[in-house]
Amino acid sequence: MNQTIQNSLGETLDYSFAPGNADTAKNDWLVILGHGVTGNKDRPVMVDTAKALNAAGFDTLRFSFAGNGDSQGDFRDATISKEVGDLASILDAVTSSYSKIAYIGHSMGGAVGVIQASRDARINALVSLAGMVDTKTFAQTEFGQETPDQGLMWDEASCPLSAKFMHDLCHTIDNVAPLAEMIRAPWLLLHGTSDDVVRPQDTDLVQSLKGDSVKVIRIDGADHSFNQAEHKIQMTQAVVDWLSQQAS
Repeated sequence: MNQTIQNSLGETLDYSFAPGNADTAKNDWLVILGHGVTGNKDRPVMVDTAKALNAAGFDTLRFSFAGNGDSQGDFRDATISKEVGDLASILDAVTSSYSKIAYIGHSMGGAVGVIQASRDARINALVSLAGMVDTKTFAQTEFGQETPDQGLMWDEASCPLSAKFMHDLCHTIDNVAPLAEMIRAPWLLLHGTSDDVVRPQDTDLVQSLKGDSVKVIRIDGADHSFNQAEHKIQMTQAVVDWLSQQAS
């Protein structure tokens, strides 16, 4: 894949495509990976998950939402609502080449996936990695002491906290849990028990609503991005095993 992909505003979305192992190829499947707030497509949690999937035969496409990484756009405009549109543009670009598409969203990218999967049957399998559900609580907990349009996210100079972002998470979205019942695709949720960014209760909430219709895996001691080697291995292997079952 070497085509240019733009969102509805004409902003070019940076992405990395990698083919799956030919010996174990899942020819009909593409796995799209979307990152979390302040992240980009090259964060280790994205890269390592994609590599594990490639080894298992899955083609993958990692992309940076507009305003993040090397994608065009303004970071201050990178709300969940806008990122849902970015994901839709990615889906528009790839669905003619693949009959089966999985989406993996980390953190805020998980909330993006819930919204899109609730309205878009092109997503045939959904994976939430430390997926954000209660967006209002996240925004207020992490950034409530900052002044929007003046403060920064986690003191990162390249990540200004915009009023647009806070309004979107606290008012426009608030919580994606009500959309869970609308998702018909198989859904895997993984969460580290020591995640202090997106609390494990977000995954618990989905499980309370969906019951046994979703697969939930909790990784003991893992942080928000599964940074420790043993936790990364557990997470990537769980994703590969579950998606392989969906593709069989």
